Amino acid sequence: MQDELFVKGEQIRAEVLGPEYVASSTANTDAFSEPMREFAIRNLWGDVWARPGLDRRARSIVNLSLLSAANRPGELKTHIRAALNNGVKREEIGEIFLQVALYAGVPSGSEATRIAKQTFAEIDAQAKA
Repeated sequence: MQDELFVKGEQIRAEVLGPEYVASSTANTDAFSEPMREFAIRNLWGDVWARPGLDRRARSIVNLSLLSAANRPGELKTHIRAALNNGVKREEIGEIFLQVALYAGVPSGSEATRIAKQTFAEIDAQAKA
């Protein structure tokens, strides 16, 4: 079902995560996972990410904090790339994870830092290729 929220969500999702990520995610969706994908696109991207209260940069900062504190490494890696797309600098990402370490625990901040280093290395290698 492609209502207005879904279409807007797909647009925002592609702008934030990149068209390659969206294409890969769509290609890897099956009948079982499609309802979750549609739910996330419609509600998360088409509604919340479209709200005027925070810009995309601020939303990325919030996501990095929450995903690292909640120990969600797969989503964290995705949103590190999104944060860079939204103008968050690598040094700021490091500061975010120091803040996470203080409030959510050093293991959370350390793991997030490790994932960020790995993600930066992958981005740098892709840029050189």
